[in-house]
Amino acid sequence: MPSNLERTLASDTNPTKTATSSGTPSRGRFFLELLVAFLVTKLPFVSVPFKWLESYFHELSHGLATLFTGGAVSHIQLFPNGAGLCFSQGGWPLAIGFAGYFGAALWGYLIFTFATWPKGIRFSFGLLGAGVTLTTLLWARDLLTISILVSLALLFLMPLKLNLNRYLATSLRIMGLMVILNALASPTVLFGLQGQGDANMLAQQSWIPAWFWVLVWLATSAFMLFLCWRRVDRQAEKRQLK
Repeated sequence: MPSNLERTLASDTNPTKTATSSGTPSRGRFFLELLVAFLVTKLPFVSVPFKWLESYFHELSHGLATLFTGGAVSHIQLFPNGAGLCFSQGGWPLAIGFAGYFGAALWGYLIFTFATWPKGIRFSFGLLGAGVTLTTLLWARDLLTISILVSLALLFLMPLKLNLNRYLATSLRIMGLMVILNALASPTVLFGLQGQGDANMLAQQSWIPAWFWVLVWLATSAFMLFLCWRRVDRQAEKRQLK
């Protein structure tokens, strides 16, 4: 039977195995995945499906906020450039307007969190794919939106053919980080827009300037990114204590 010293040395010489078994990446791997996520969001053509992903969670968040505040959702519409619309009636306009960018960042963090659950990684992919499929059935009306949502469902369901959970977890973490990065970048286009966009709608509803809401969304997305890092950092601290 190996001694405690031997077990400690084995763990120190194979940190990758420890990080993989816990489902949370090491600090260095996190920054590598964050860099990959950032670069992919900047690549032409390759980044398009992931812009759709952020747009989907943005409009989904509008829709859920509508339902939670007593309204009804007619349908959602997605466009190739990453824009989207949620058509609804009733509900609390302030919550509905705020939910879009906030919800996209929150979904990104939740996806990252799913990817740190190694035993449930396949369930996480399947759940996300099923969620996109359900959205398609309930709220997609035009062919373009249906095509985009089907592409997103395949983005989650196709990786299930992989046999190694490690690669599934890595790809899901990168997806989550890309959603957060896109949610961090998207509100900046609202600066200077007059009479349109969620920020201007909130300004009309609350009498608080549009730029304030943009800054809140930026801070929220940055905080979600920090929570991802904090999750990684805490797990790294726990591994060092073992």
